[in-house]
Amino acid sequence: MNAMTPEWIDVGAESDIPLRGARVVRSAAGDIAVFRAADGSVFALRDRCPHKGGPLSQGIVHGHGVTCPLHNWVISLETGEAQGADHGCTPKIPVQRLDGRILLDAQAIARLAVPHG
Repeated sequence: MNAMTPEWIDVGAESDIPLRGARVVRSAAGDIAVFRAADGSVFALRDRCPHKGGPLSQGIVHGHGVTCPLHNWVISLETGEAQGADHGCTPKIPVQRLDGRILLDAQAIARLAVPHG
């Protein structure tokens, strides 16, 4: 396989994630939150708010954002960036949808385990 081609991990059916909700996928690199917006778009982020590490999967999904349940930071589901006056970012995991299934980029997940800085 080409080193530039991502390998994809099937993490379940789209229908397993409620609209405006999330589910947690456990990985060796840490928990990943997979979200489904009201318009059916699917996103995946590390399940840790960049502010104090709150579980984003337990936040309120609105539009293409999620509000952290700990301190109300709003995180973009598209980029992982904090919105408004807040600053910080949580890693985004590329998502692919195939025949009603959700697949996550295995290489991006593996990179979560690599210490930064």
